[in-house]
Amino acid sequence: MKLNKVHHIAIIASDYARSLDFYTRVLGLTVIAENYRSERESYKTDLALDGDYIIELFSFPNPPARVSRPEAAGLRHLAFEVDNIDTAIRELDVKGIDHELVRTDGYTGKRFVFFQDPDGLPIEFYEK
Repeated sequence: MKLNKVHHIAIIASDYARSLDFYTRVLGLTVIAENYRSERESYKTDLALDGDYIIELFSFPNPPARVSRPEAAGLRHLAFEVDNIDTAIRELDVKGIDHELVRTDGYTGKRFVFFQDPDGLPIEFYEK
């Protein structure tokens, strides 16, 4: 089997407008397409990073909560590479986004930091 790349990551938001604002205004992703599916009472919005389709953001009526701590079984976190961790943290601070203290990867020596999306999904910025 030959895999080419990760095609997309699907995220279900408990508050669609709040999450759309977070992923676009805070993280800077752009909307490729936003579709309301009346038969499902839900939105499906495709978001891009630097023009590359990366995230499907969904809304559904009353979605159940999911455990999302980084050490819970299943998907651990969503990580984005950044050029400079200090610059990225300053931007989080300006936008009022709480984050953990910077850590250093014991294997690569690279710095990284964790924060959360509006539903508590762990997100990591990892320095290039």
